[in-house]
Amino acid sequence: MSTRTFRITVRGAFDGLTPEQHAELAARAPEHDVLRAEFTTEGHLSYDIGSRPFFTFRFLDSGEKEEDILDAGARAELAAEAWLTEHGYGFKNLKSQSQDLSLAPLGKRGRRAAAAALATD
Repeated sequence: MSTRTFRITVRGAFDGLTPEQHAELAARAPEHDVLRAEFTTEGHLSYDIGSRPFFTFRFLDSGEKEEDILDAGARAELAAEAWLTEHGYGFKNLKSQSQDLSLAPLGKRGRRAAAAALATD
């Protein structure tokens, strides 16, 4: 059985931040900039606290069956909750979206590479 790769995006909003927490997030904003966003197994947090209270965690997970995506999404939500709670940040409206990359359509470059691989077989 082949391994499937899942991308999970967990979104929410900071809630009830103290002025100190807001300042701390603002100070750390460059390392959490959306332009540096990536999907990682640990989860990557991005936000723009100066503009709005929303955040996004991006997780990378895997499984063997299509149904494993549900467990991956649940793990990602729990990991995001744990990080936020550990750092003392209030949050609300936590929602996740998962994508099985084995089912994602290939772009033009991917189709070309797949066709080339088939031609050499």
